[in-house]
Amino acid sequence: MDLPIPDEPTLHALEALAVEVACEAARLVVDERPANLGVSKTKSTATDVVTVMDQRAQDLIRTRLQAARPGDGFLGEEEGGTDGRSEITWVVDPIDGTVNYLYNIPSYAVSVAAVVGDPTTPGAWQPVAGAVVNPVSGELFRARTGAGAWLDGVPAVSASPPTMTARRLELAAPPTLGHALVGTGFGYDTARRQWQAAMLLDVLPQVRDIRRIGSAALDICAVAAGSLDAYYERGLNPWDMAAAWLVLVEAGGRFTGLSGEPPSDQMVVAAAPTLHTTLHEVVLRAAERAGDEAQAAL
Repeated sequence: MDLPIPDEPTLHALEALAVEVACEAARLVVDERPANLGVSKTKSTATDVVTVMDQRAQDLIRTRLQAARPGDGFLGEEEGGTDGRSEITWVVDPIDGTVNYLYNIPSYAVSVAAVVGDPTTPGAWQPVAGAVVNPVSGELFRARTGAGAWLDGVPAVSASPPTMTARRLELAAPPTLGHALVGTGFGYDTARRQWQAAMLLDVLPQVRDIRRIGSAALDICAVAAGSLDAYYERGLNPWDMAAAWLVLVEAGGRFTGLSGEPPSDQMVVAAAPTLHTTLHEVVLRAAERAGDEAQAAL
């Protein structure tokens, strides 16, 4: 599907806005984290939690984006979104890795992306600018279409306005699959977890090792930065992947679904192009076997 890509000045402005609001939200979730932070509500299951800071961060991001670009659409993890009058929709995860945040594990992220198309329909959208911030480490991953992927350090979050000094991310030649460190994640629904566990038993013997960090956005950006060699997961939503997807692609990686399908909640596979081909085949076979086993158990 051919989608309308904004011109370079617009892309630059979208990236700068994504960085600005993501960094402001990152400061909020660290500086104003309550001492007695607890679960304010749950979503898909009792373990799929939301804290008061998830909502506060999303409200802040939405307010800032609407003030800067009132005609754009918005899709957020907390309480959905609205259509806009422009070709841009902002896809936001105010805290990707809420359980890590709840337990004060320093691996969670604020993710803000500008996309074109309909982000609720797989294959009908793509990110064009975005930012992923780890509020604890201060790492800022950012990208816009055609301009590469970049990683800023601690000053990106601690300074106001955020600094833009960074190193460019470019995927190195990947290892063979047997020497690849692969990231993945698990859902909250019991049936999905059982399916993912069955897949893991198939994939794990074929790679160096598996890492489960707890934030899809950080996992995907870690592939772009070389901290992971590859990543796969079933069950991602648009807000989990939008900004990190662009970071990975602009760093030279591939980000797809299975068997030619676009990235979706059914599966995403992320890696450098040559490793992606090999991992895709392993994940595809593992997914098919896991599905067969689940069907046989019914």
